[in-house]
Amino acid sequence: MARAGRSPGLALWLALAALVVLADQLTKTLIVHSFQLGDARPLTSWFALVRAHNPGAAFSFLAGASGWQRWFFAGLGLAASAFIVWMMRSHPTQKLFCFAVSMIMGGALGNVIDRLLHGHVIDFLQFRFDLLAPVFRGGYFPAFNLADSAITLGAFCLIVDEIRRVRRAA
Repeated sequence: MARAGRSPGLALWLALAALVVLADQLTKTLIVHSFQLGDARPLTSWFALVRAHNPGAAFSFLAGASGWQRWFFAGLGLAASAFIVWMMRSHPTQKLFCFAVSMIMGGALGNVIDRLLHGHVIDFLQFRFDLLAPVFRGGYFPAFNLADSAITLGAFCLIVDEIRRVRRAA
């Protein structure tokens, strides 16, 4: 029997976020120990493992700032995580929603750990497609990591959840 005020599913969603953090940090540790900064190991014509450092946010937003962005993005990730826990507690029966925000929280915390430990986020997945060339130099999509992938998956699931919610209400 669940205690009052505590959703029996919250532990599951927090564990899922923790698994994202663990997988993210494990893969980044492997990259740091196997690659020097700037190294690239092509695995196919369109995919390579690389080691890149991003002191900014998505697409290197604010990467050239004087260092304050490290603390700003770390604080933002921690605040977002606290808000996500509150949302999961408020909507415990919405499984897709809770999955989505768990992914976002796990990804955010994975990148927060990087910012606090290293002062930058470690990225290592790089894709190259000719059709990206007009937007990204050489067709190389900016390198990213598992945390970024979890955040993207979570955002996609939030969109799907909202579409489903609107359709049910109609």
